[in-house]
Amino acid sequence: AQKQHDINFLLFKVYEVLRDDKLKHAAETFDPIADTSHYSDGGAAVRKLMKELKDGRVLEQKHWFSLFNTRQREEALMLYDVLEHSKDWKTFSNNAAYFRKYINEGEFVYALYAAVIHSSLTENVVLPPLYEVTPHLFTNSEVIQQAYQAKMTQTPGRFHSHFTGSKKNPEQRVAYFGEDIGLNTHHVTWHLEFPFWWEDKHEGHHLDRKGENFFWVHHQLTVRFDAERLSNHLNPVEEINWDKPIKEGFAPHTSYKYGGYFPSRPDNKKFIDVEGVARIRDLKILDSRVRDAIAHGYITAKDGSSIDLRNTHGIDVLGDVIESSAYSPNPGYYGALHNTAHIVLGRQGDPQGKYNLPPGVLEHFETSTRDPAFFRLHKYMDNIFREHKDSLTPYTKEELKFHGVDIENFCTSGLLETYFEDFEYSLINAVDDTVDIDDVEISAYVPRLNHRDFTFNIDVNNHNDHEVLTAVRIFAWPNRDDNGLEYSFNEGRWNAIELDKFWIKLRPGDNKIVRKSKDSSVTVPDIPSFHYLMDRTEEALSNGRKLDLHEYVSALGLPNRFLLPKGNRRGLELKVVVALTDGEADAAVEDLHTSTKFNHYGYRGVYPDNRPHGYPLDRRVDDERIFYRLPNFQGITVKVFNRD
Repeated sequence: AQKQHDINFLLFKVYEVLRDDKLKHAAETFDPIADTSHYSDGGAAVRKLMKELKDGRVLEQKHWFSLFNTRQREEALMLYDVLEHSKDWKTFSNNAAYFRKYINEGEFVYALYAAVIHSSLTENVVLPPLYEVTPHLFTNSEVIQQAYQAKMTQTPGRFHSHFTGSKKNPEQRVAYFGEDIGLNTHHVTWHLEFPFWWEDKHEGHHLDRKGENFFWVHHQLTVRFDAERLSNHLNPVEEINWDKPIKEGFAPHTSYKYGGYFPSRPDNKKFIDVEGVARIRDLKILDSRVRDAIAHGYITAKDGSSIDLRNTHGIDVLGDVIESSAYSPNPGYYGALHNTAHIVLGRQGDPQGKYNLPPGVLEHFETSTRDPAFFRLHKYMDNIFREHKDSLTPYTKEELKFHGVDIENFCTSGLLETYFEDFEYSLINAVDDTVDIDDVEISAYVPRLNHRDFTFNIDVNNHNDHEVLTAVRIFAWPNRDDNGLEYSFNEGRWNAIELDKFWIKLRPGDNKIVRKSKDSSVTVPDIPSFHYLMDRTEEALSNGRKLDLHEYVSALGLPNRFLLPKGNRRGLELKVVVALTDGEADAAVEDLHTSTKFNHYGYRGVYPDNRPHGYPLDRRVDDERIFYRLPNFQGITVKVFNRD
């Protein structure tokens, strides 16, 4: 509970003075380099940061921060290294309290979040929701202004935050998806768990299948966005083309705490070279090099050797190359297509720096999904990944069968219906403050998508004379395109939304599997509010009880409200399929069947499934009869309704 207490107060009112006496005392009296025996690197990281501070080379406080800014990222990682090399909690928390006084607030928040996620000292600590730590990044500036007025008059306030745009903009119909603060949190959390700057030699362990995870998390965001578009009678999103103007403009309606408003982008903006970042020609060259590698079936490493892509591991290598992460085998040649494209697209409002505008929303993982161009960019990336996936040999019927296991029946129970509800979160940390003035309750509420609970029911016959372990894999895709034409199986499976994956033991004979939607391994519950975390922590400390917040330890999955696409009044047709595969062969860790959930992208670097993401739908299907003749595979058609 003490660790949770310290993290709560280190992040509470991060732009103001510390509100905890012990931490405040540490900030004023602690000397980070007085005893370097408390660091696993002998104090190298802390000496480096202290020298940068002493020489005045760090970013000032009350200034915007972007992870895509190379120097700002380096500074944030200097603090991360100090925290990560702290041997004990006292050294960790004292360093955090001390540097909180001097380091830029955005750099501090990033470093602390990354350290808590990756440090062995903080395994059971729950990080407060970022939308309450740095509300400006998630909340319309009009609402922030109302919050300031409430604070100045000491009047409690609850303010409605609207989605950006108007009904004149068709993209407004799907703003509830990209601007959902839970989805924003999912996206930034993934990039904190699997940061592109991660180097094994410095961090001490490998992030398993990081490149493949990069592909899959963004693939799922893209196909889910398309399902939302079809729910709202819009065409699937088109990929970006560097030679054509980007049709949709974007006005973020958000501002930095310090640094002005996020830049806007007009409609029909032709791509222009971004000074100091990249020319459009450079991006097209990187694109051609990656596609050339896919066509040839191998990546050329820095030492000139060839790395084969035509296998199950190839997608992992390709993901590292495209992002590009520190795992890329040849960043000098293949560049960083994804990261560079984010910056170039984010700067199109001021590509030459003529107006000295701050970074755009696409230069922050917290805000990038707010811009519909994010999904156009990732449809472009996704189609490159598909070229690779389609180059792999399709699975045979023998590879897909699970001997002795037949699905007798598959159905859902409960109406598949979505609805909108108001979600409220605190804006106390959004406004300037002083210890001399009491807080008043200030909050924003925003509509968000949810769905009614439902279950999957699977009747299975295990013809074996012994118990078998099976992996249950459930997917869904829109049954028809925007013209009402039914998708082929091959096109549908590429657009498949992963709904669940879990392990279960089947006894000989008949088995009934009942899986509740709320137990899906793909999703996580909402992160508890600052208020809830503080109350529970202080209660545990005062009563001497253990603090149990284990269900919230990871915020890596999708919000559990987002399992289904919105649907519509008529009902969006979905093809839902289930595959039962060999659980013993598929499991990368033991005892997966004893837990109703596991972290879908792995936890602390360990991925639990031996199969590729999306298996068995991850490779092209030339003949769909192979699947429908499998006894361990079954599909049904359902409808998802929304009556709001």
